[in-house]
Amino acid sequence: MDIYQHFRKEEQPFIDQVLSWKEQVEQTFQAKLTEFLDPREQHIIEMIIGPTNDDINMYSFGGGLHTERKRVIIAPFYEERMDDLFQLSLLQASYQNKFITLTHPDVMGAFLSLGIKRNKLGDIFVENGMIQIITAAEIAPFILANLTSIKKAKIKLEEKPLSEKIENELHWKEMDKTVSSLRLDAVLKEIYNVSRKDASEFIHKGQVKVNFKVVEDGKFSLQEGDLLSVRGKGRSKLIKINGRTKKDKWKIAIAIII
Repeated sequence: MDIYQHFRKEEQPFIDQVLSWKEQVEQTFQAKLTEFLDPREQHIIEMIIGPTNDDINMYSFGGGLHTERKRVIIAPFYEERMDDLFQLSLLQASYQNKFITLTHPDVMGAFLSLGIKRNKLGDIFVENGMIQIITAAEIAPFILANLTSIKKAKIKLEEKPLSEKIENELHWKEMDKTVSSLRLDAVLKEIYNVSRKDASEFIHKGQVKVNFKVVEDGKFSLQEGDLLSVRGKGRSKLIKINGRTKKDKWKIAIAIII
């Protein structure tokens, strides 16, 4: 069976990478630790390796109970999971939120401006004058030494135990919808209760992401499991496609963050 048929064409390079990791672990009996992966990439690894694989296991951890971005370990079946093997660091700083407002993009931009790749960073928490970020342990000293301000806020990052991570659980509300097609613009219209014109404008302005990547084509066809976001309107996901109605529309199950 062709494994590629279950995924989009643009996901094939990552699939090839996962297959290479899998083969490497099977042949060398040495565990493979990935960089931080988004939920879609984690899902792809789960589908490829599968829960019934007798030779290797996969474990994921992002530093907390509800983290989204995680590092994955692919290991021989006899190796036990240990959290310290994921090589994570929790960096924390405070700022005067009475005088300055910081957002997730502000913090992200400050890190990327240091030349750090996104896959070295896990979840970022910014709220009530507190910044926390999970990062790959090997770059933590560099960040501590070089990231001293974000926008106009002077900060002093300190390394903290992972046990001090502030948990930020997402709550999803599921519901059933009927859509005229599985095109991105049609599904956005129903999920976010906007006009088809407004949905198209969000897409064309680069304000819509599917599986954490900007999509600017309203005709883009969605699949089960796709994660969606619209800037300023929150996130959602297409849980299941439940077939056609008598009027030839699509019945879908979706979820939104509340």
